Amino acid sequence: MSFVWENTLLAIIAFAILYWLLSRYAFGPLFSIMEKRRELVLTQMNEAAQTREQAIAYVEEQKQALEQARKEAHDIIEQSKQTGGKQAESILADAKAEANRLKDDAVREIESEKNKAVAALRSELGTASVQIASKLIKKEVENGPAQEELVNQYLNEVGGRQ
Repeated sequence: MSFVWENTLLAIIAFAILYWLLSRYAFGPLFSIMEKRRELVLTQMNEAAQTREQAIAYVEEQKQALEQARKEAHDIIEQSKQTGGKQAESILADAKAEANRLKDDAVREIESEKNKAVAALRSELGTASVQIASKLIKKEVENGPAQEELVNQYLNEVGGRQ
């Protein structure tokens, strides 16, 4: 095989012309497209990083909001327990007061009925005394066992009414 300088020189010249044409018409637009693509990728990476930071911040905000909601729910539950306890104490106090009032009313009513019964008994006793005296006068019994028997009989009758 022989080496031909003319062919090598011609190949070098053709390569140089091709390189010049490519650099003049193809490499410029190709490199600009590649540069635009590089800038687009960098922009998207920056946006992705910002979006990730925003997502992290949003998650933190949501965690704080959830924690705040839990705290508020706990406070509401505690407040409800305290309010319920106070209402229960109030209801118990009202019930005790009502029971005492009813008891006092019952005691007063019993005392009043007792006084009425005593008054009625005194009235009956007075009537009975008058009846005994009138029976004694009607029979004109002598002092003795017959009179005593009559008084005991009448007292037994009055005693049976109680």
